[in-house]
Amino acid sequence: MPDNRPQPPPSSSVPSPDPSGPAGPAPLLLCGARLTDGRTVDVRLGGGRIEAVGTAGSLTVDGTRTGGTRVDLAGHLLLPAPAEPHAHPDTALSAASDGPLSYAPHDVRSRATEAALLQLGHGATALRAHVRVDDVTGLGALTAVLQAGRSLRGLTELTTVAMPRVLTGVAGADGIAMLRDAMKMGASVVGGCPDADPDPTGYVEAVLEVAAEHGCPVDLHTDTADPARVARLAAMAGGLRPGVTLSPCGGLGRLPAETAARTADHLAAAGVTVVCLPQGGCGGLDRRGTGTAPVRLLRAAGVRVAAGSGALRDASNPVGRGDPLEAAYLLVSHHGLSPEDAYETVSTSARAALGLPEVRVEAGFPAELLAVRGDRLPAALSLAYSRIVVHRGRVVARTSAVREYCGSSTPAAEPDPNPNPNPTTEPETGLPRQGRAGTV
Repeated sequence: MPDNRPQPPPSSSVPSPDPSGPAGPAPLLLCGARLTDGRTVDVRLGGGRIEAVGTAGSLTVDGTRTGGTRVDLAGHLLLPAPAEPHAHPDTALSAASDGPLSYAPHDVRSRATEAALLQLGHGATALRAHVRVDDVTGLGALTAVLQAGRSLRGLTELTTVAMPRVLTGVAGADGIAMLRDAMKMGASVVGGCPDADPDPTGYVEAVLEVAAEHGCPVDLHTDTADPARVARLAAMAGGLRPGVTLSPCGGLGRLPAETAARTADHLAAAGVTVVCLPQGGCGGLDRRGTGTAPVRLLRAAGVRVAAGSGALRDASNPVGRGDPLEAAYLLVSHHGLSPEDAYETVSTSARAALGLPEVRVEAGFPAELLAVRGDRLPAALSLAYSRIVVHRGRVVARTSAVREYCGSSTPAAEPDPNPNPNPTTEPETGLPRQGRAGTV
């Protein structure tokens, strides 16, 4: 896939206008898109929502408003946009750094902005950022990521998870105070890693208490390798609204089948969401190779399973792509999900894990869409080179790819009656260019 370096907004210090407000984008007509059910349709967007869906050629841009535009999506599959439920923008894009990782606010903000734009280019119009708040980084990294989120407003929706290190014992008092300060600053989710605390159960109790005070969700990093601990966590979290998310839960896959099934039942009964990381790597657990959660077992038990990217080219995964479609591809190729179920984990379930409304390509739903060159979902997940991303009813990112073949000729090609006399000039091949009209 092309490695196109994302470009920041023209002025990163000034938030973009909110398209959902009265000065929102002009009407937009998406023409000739294919849906997963095989239909070819036009889709009209307005006010940040889908206004109408009709057969190809049946819709026009609303004539009562000026400035409407048309986007030709012939050869593209139109999908609900994915969301990224598990990102680490404070450490992203740092794998090649020399020396210790810098947590200077300017560096963190730069990394977070570039990472969010990379993931937006992949199609993720919403992102949950897990950010360390501890005695090493203080609240500086969180401040920088919050600033990055504000500068990207109108392009993508970025929410933050405050991740303290220790919350129990003598050192825990400072951690709890810092966590409360993080929530007052603007973090919207209480998180952390109970496995790293000397008292994991006490850690979870502290997290749930702060979450209850602020009425916010909980998102914890855990390997879930201890079934008794997971059962206790599920019992404690069962009554919390607006909900609890666990990730990456790779330890469940190392448990005996019967034990893993009972643990999955506990999670389902408590309404806990599991975010798996099929691309591997997660700085929150400070180690690699923990494996992927048993997705099919969890889904069979009734657990909501979303898929995230985890590390994006940091020490945990120096080649992490942060691509939701790659996560879905891996769930199909390595874990036996159907393409439809796999894409659901990065779109519908991922949005639900973030507390966002459902998206369908139907009138009345939010205009959060991804167009991928291809005619069917399996092809889109296999070779998703060219993408057009729509957030709040306007195109916010495009990635284009064209493949050309040189140095040979097609079997059916006619002899050239006027061969090129210049031997240093490469001859025309007669082969088709892929990526412009219907091929990926």
